[in-house]
Amino acid sequence: MQHILLAEDDHRLASLVRDYLSDNGFRVTLEGRGDRVPEQVRQLRPDLLILDIMLPGKDGLTLCRELRQGFHGPIMMLTARNEDADQILGLEFGADDYVIKPAEPRILLARIRALLRRVESGGASASQTLSFGGLDIHGGSRSVQFNGQPVKLSSHEFDLLWLLAQRAGEVIGRDFLFRELYGRPYDGMDRTIDVRVSQLRKKLGDNPDNPERIKTIWGRGYLFIAEAWGDA
Repeated sequence: MQHILLAEDDHRLASLVRDYLSDNGFRVTLEGRGDRVPEQVRQLRPDLLILDIMLPGKDGLTLCRELRQGFHGPIMMLTARNEDADQILGLEFGADDYVIKPAEPRILLARIRALLRRVESGGASASQTLSFGGLDIHGGSRSVQFNGQPVKLSSHEFDLLWLLAQRAGEVIGRDFLFRELYGRPYDGMDRTIDVRVSQLRKKLGDNPDNPERIKTIWGRGYLFIAEAWGDA
């Protein structure tokens, strides 16, 4: 049975979420204070972590940034604030997804299952390596090298890069990316893919103002340029 650690200080909401997820086959541990979460993670080693942004003791964004150094399972941010800044910060600090409260239980469940499925599947072919000039993407080790140097990517950054690189020269729409990576359609507002692409550009030396390696095709999606990865 997969184990979820839910850090939420609204006890009524936390209990409702726990009961719903338990009815759907998960074991759920509740924690109401942010400063106790790191020890809970070390002791319980949950499969997935849900962090409310507004937690007493230590906020969810700070926790996400700190825990991501050693916790390799999915992290979902749970927030009542429908603000792009919070969502973008969460993703930049290492969150895999976010849900805005009050979340419909079946939607929360679907997002949790999609994250866990992605972890279990690994996303990339274990025997395949994709190479473009100075860029090597290794499916087996889920590692990336650029111009001979390792590039540290999160699990979701790697999956996005792999998906774009597999379809080099093809414009990939956001709806396709959302369905492949997160198991849901693009709602026209979610910034998750945009943030991930921005992070990939920074880590892979692409010009954020005028990208040449992973281009934005306005109104259509993203284009991975196979010829743009020559040695720097």
